Amino acid sequence: MLKAKDIMTPNPITLYPDDDIVSAAQTMLEKRINGIPVLDEGGSVVGILCQSDLVAQQKKLKLPSVFTLLDGMIPFSSTRDFERELQKMTAMTVAQAMTPNPATVSPETPLDEVASLIVERKFHTLPVVENGHLVGIIGKEDILRTLLPKD
Repeated sequence: MLKAKDIMTPNPITLYPDDDIVSAAQTMLEKRINGIPVLDEGGSVVGILCQSDLVAQQKKLKLPSVFTLLDGMIPFSSTRDFERELQKMTAMTVAQAMTPNPATVSPETPLDEVASLIVERKFHTLPVVENGHLVGIIGKEDILRTLLPKD
């Protein structure tokens, strides 16, 4: 059975939380990649920035539904979700737009578990982490390649 280490892209492109959004978007477009791991100064994965995080900047802001009671406003939905959506839409740095604490896999994770994570949780990109440090990345294309006959 194939494992994450067999299909991952080693030494992936990375970003840092203070990197600007424009540079991150440009890198994604130039390199034709969907997601980029975000590392702290120690090399640990603290987030992932995906194209969908950047596309969110262009979407219509959905205002939370509220009702008034005795001159007070009571929201029907979480104001925390609204604030996070607003932060993503106005992001200037990677930290403001990224998805924090992303799911990761180890190099020894079997391919079926990697595929299940990607499908069930609707991920496009999964960081591969060993001993707390990024060693690779797996995207949907990496899994698709396993379906092709070997040369």
